[in-house]
Amino acid sequence: MKILAIETSCDETAAAIVEDGIKILSNVVASSTTMHQKYGGIVPEVAAREQHRVIMPVIKETLEQAKLSIDDIDKVAVTIGPGLIGSLLIGVETAKTIAFVTKKPLIPVNHVIAHMFGNFLSPSQPVEFPVISLVVSGGHTELYLMKSRSDLTWLGGTLDDAAGEAFDKTARLLGFGNRGGPAIAAAAANYPIIQLSNNPIKLPRPLLYDKTLNFSFSGLKTAVLREWKKQETHDEALVNAFAYEVQEAITDVLVAKTIKAAEKYHAQSILISGGVAANSCLREKLSILNYQFSIHAPSPALCTDNAVYIASCAFFKSKPVDWHDITALPDLSVEENI
Repeated sequence: MKILAIETSCDETAAAIVEDGIKILSNVVASSTTMHQKYGGIVPEVAAREQHRVIMPVIKETLEQAKLSIDDIDKVAVTIGPGLIGSLLIGVETAKTIAFVTKKPLIPVNHVIAHMFGNFLSPSQPVEFPVISLVVSGGHTELYLMKSRSDLTWLGGTLDDAAGEAFDKTARLLGFGNRGGPAIAAAAANYPIIQLSNNPIKLPRPLLYDKTLNFSFSGLKTAVLREWKKQETHDEALVNAFAYEVQEAITDVLVAKTIKAAEKYHAQSILISGGVAANSCLREKLSILNYQFSIHAPSPALCTDNAVYIASCAFFKSKPVDWHDITALPDLSVEENI
């Protein structure tokens, strides 16, 4: 079965064709990131206008890349939320139009839940259930229990800011603009190994020892700002020290909570997904647990927003809905098991 998927939840305009939920036939992503650089963040209206301009060329390129016509497609899938309302509408209305014209079944997909299905696209080792799935991105930090690809339960999530947002806000404070987590990771890598035990910057690990499976990173952002203001000079060495400690603090919490969930629910595998899942420090800390759990993470290219995992989720989990009944839902719950 070949599924054409469309993803426009934020500033990317993405389309992909995936066969049987695991074989990528094409994958096209057009990003407006550079357009937002002068603003220091995503401007929703700018993102939506750019998506309106490129959505049809992206879909056309997706079909051409797969050497298929729209008649060769069996079903259409689209992200309906959560996300930016203007951006979501571009994708949803385009998908509804395609479904109406072609009479193809249309499948609505929850963007956050779909992230984890990037792990089922040609995995290097089989995913054994039950699974604990950590979805960690700019807007979400959530933990799920998966007993199968279609049996999903939300366990906990962020009470305020997501891990990705903490990375992004810290990056701006340190002078990296909107380069976010990748800039923090690069600066952290430049922190000298001989100074690790003497890092002058010490930050909290929020909710590290509480009994829940929730997260909170708002206080960490405040702590970073407070420590930054204490420093008399802000040279490159200090920036690297801050980046290293921020990355350590965030990944320490993510790993600890994920392990706690895995042990509580007797998981066989751990999945990570979302933009922050591309972070090499997080991957390395989890890889140490490979003797205890089967650890899975998508390729870095499939961690950031794309339509490949939307198509995979649509195949394995979601069901077609009459196109008349589908609408963009910017506040769609991360617990919404559609």
